[in-house]
Amino acid sequence: MARYDLHTHTDRSDGRCTPTELVRAALDASLAGIAVTDHDTTAGVAEALAAGSELGLEVIPGVEMSSEESVFECHILGYFVPSEGGELQELLVATRRARVERAREMLRRLRRMGLDVSESEVVQLNGPGAVGRPHIAALLANKGYAPTVRQAMRRYLGKQSPAYVPRLKLTPEEVIEAIIGDGGVPVFAHPGIMGMDAVIPRLASAGLVGLEVYYPEHTEADVARYEAMADELGLIATGGSDFHGRGSSRPVELGEASVEAEVVERLREHSRPRGRGRLPSV
Repeated sequence: MARYDLHTHTDRSDGRCTPTELVRAALDASLAGIAVTDHDTTAGVAEALAAGSELGLEVIPGVEMSSEESVFECHILGYFVPSEGGELQELLVATRRARVERAREMLRRLRRMGLDVSESEVVQLNGPGAVGRPHIAALLANKGYAPTVRQAMRRYLGKQSPAYVPRLKLTPEEVIEAIIGDGGVPVFAHPGIMGMDAVIPRLASAGLVGLEVYYPEHTEADVARYEAMADELGLIATGGSDFHGRGSSRPVELGEASVEAEVVERLREHSRPRGRGRLPSV
């Protein structure tokens, strides 16, 4: 039975694998296909598509974007998105630029607190595609300023810390609109760890197409609840591992959560050429 992992990351954002290595790992895991969903970038898609074509694995071009709802962070996955040009790419460029400047300001504040940290050290430890709070926290833990990455996040980079800098704020509706506007298919990521169930019906009305039901950190109760919610709201129940590579801070296996080919085809039916909106529900 063909299985697809619809939530994976490469070293173009915060994963450990190159796009080609990710494709090879997916074949080793006996997957029929993957979606490459790096944070705020599609930079790894072209290489993954080429590797998939050569090695016989379907690669779905995707992205994972962050938004904010009140005090909560909300992640939206976009599938079948164009990897160059268009309004979505303009938004991704602005988001990445803001992320880099945010990281630089946090590092400046940490140095004012007496901590010896630099941008080059963050890149050296995490790779050139990594810039954000988790990567700075990894450096802080690596240099002994905190015993763990989690405690570094809490002690130095939490919202009450002097080094915290607010992110560029996008609403979930803005992200959904941008994905749909360039012909992509928006899906609400890992709802069980977001604590935002109440907002999902509103986002369904705003154009959300799918809900990531099958996810390694979802309990059996979570899966049952989100299956029922997807059915009630007419959303496609999707799934993925959120794989970042072995040795990352998320110890999951590629394909640990996956879906059948029928789910991919249902998502594909909602994709459209850029600028034409989405297909009606079927």
